[in-house]
This record gives sequence, structure tokens and C-alpha cells, in this order.
Amino acid sequence: MKTFTSPALAALPELRHAFFTRDGGVSKGIYAGLNGGLGSDDNPADVAENRRRMAEAMGVDIDHFLTVHQIHSPDVAVATTPWTVETRPRADAMVTATPGIVLGVTTADCGPILFADPKARVIGAAHAGWKGAFTGVLENTITEMEKLGATKPDITVAIGPLIRQPSYEVGAEFVTRFVDADPDFARFFIPSAQEHHSMFDLAGFIRMRLERAGITAINDTGIDTYPNEQLFSYRRTVHRKEGDYGRQIHAIVLGD
Repeated sequence: MKTFTSPALAALPELRHAFFTRDGGVSKGIYAGLNGGLGSDDNPADVAENRRRMAEAMGVDIDHFLTVHQIHSPDVAVATTPWTVETRPRADAMVTATPGIVLGVTTADCGPILFADPKARVIGAAHAGWKGAFTGVLENTITEMEKLGATKPDITVAIGPLIRQPSYEVGAEFVTRFVDADPDFARFFIPSAQEHHSMFDLAGFIRMRLERAGITAINDTGIDTYPNEQLFSYRRTVHRKEGDYGRQIHAIVLGD
């Protein structure tokens, strides 16, 4: 089972993490591989088996492998005990200080962001697409970690595989939304080959939001989901006119 990791997180004690890829799963067709997306139209039994395999790789039972019902929001859930698929919160980030609970976020171009304070033993995971990053999911994750005892100087953050600027074309109204909020945000856009369109630097925007929030230890994997066939990509699926798409899961857990 091939995964990507962050050297910065890997160096921290009593912590496991993984940015999972498509490798090692049982799904077929357009979902081929390790599809963890409960919201996809994949065979539910295949998704369940994929998630069981990921839980095993993280060293926990499946009932401790948690994800939320993601809604592109700034909302953060605090995990103290396991929840079920049916009772999972509607949110886009999670935090915990409880060992053995895996925090997992699903993506297919959006940014998976993993957080850890090894001194306070507090971790977080956020699903940061443009909307979540724009409306504060990263800052809110940090705030909830602080409530559990974390401190900003001790938090290390890893930015996982996401759609990168060479692959992320947006329209003029998208650019206007950002620049109207803060003229400085214009630096995250460069002209595209198509008139009145731009290429958006989501990873750069995420890094800026983290830095403005007071985080200095930031590690970026630099991986672009769109051209990488080892990873699911929503935009690539749209361009290929496929009917649906899989999701990879990115996870972090505190050791006992």
C-alpha cells in the first residue's frame, strides 16, 4: 500500500500519519484502487473494505477510523470517542487529544491538512478546498487545538496532495471574490491561456492562511493530484467526462 508522508510529521514522536493513494484497494472501474469516499457511487462493500485496510495500516480498528460528513465549511468537530458513519458530524475538520483515534479527511483535489502538537499531544486534520480555506477552516482548527492545550509555536502542519496552480484554472468571478476580500490575494493568481481566466495557487493560499494564523512549521508535499494517476482528481474526472470519482483519505493518529 503506497502512501505519501510528510518528513516533518514523520520526525515527531508517538504519531502516525499517511496521505493514502489509490494503491492497495479493491474498488474497480473509475474508482479503481483504494477509494475511501462514502459519498461516491462506488460499491459500498468495496469502500468499506478499503477503509478497513486503511484503518489497519494506521494501527487501529475500523471503529476508531473517523471521518466527517464534509460540506466545504469552516466547521470543526472535536473527537473524544468514536462515532459511526450514521452519526458522524457535518464538518470539514477534526481535532483530538485522545490516543488511538484516527482523524481522516477525504479529498479529490482539495487540500488535506494535517496538524500536530507533539508536546501537548493534540492533533488535527482539515479538508481545505478553496471555500473552506477562504472561510476559516484552518484558523478554526488551530483554535480548537488550542482549547485542548496546543500552542501555535509547537504545532507542525503538513499540506498534502492537492490540485496545484498549473492545473487549477478558474474564472474571473472566482478571482473577484478573493480580491474583493483582500487585494493581497491577487498574488495567488496568474493569467491562464484562456481569456478572462486565471490559474489559482491553492497551496500558496493555504500556506498564507496558516502563516497569518501564527504557524511557522509548515511542510508541503508539493504533489499535484490532477496529473498524478496514483491519486483521485475531481477535475480530471470532469475533463474525462466520467460519471463520478473516488476519494483518497489522509489520516493522523496519536500513539498510546
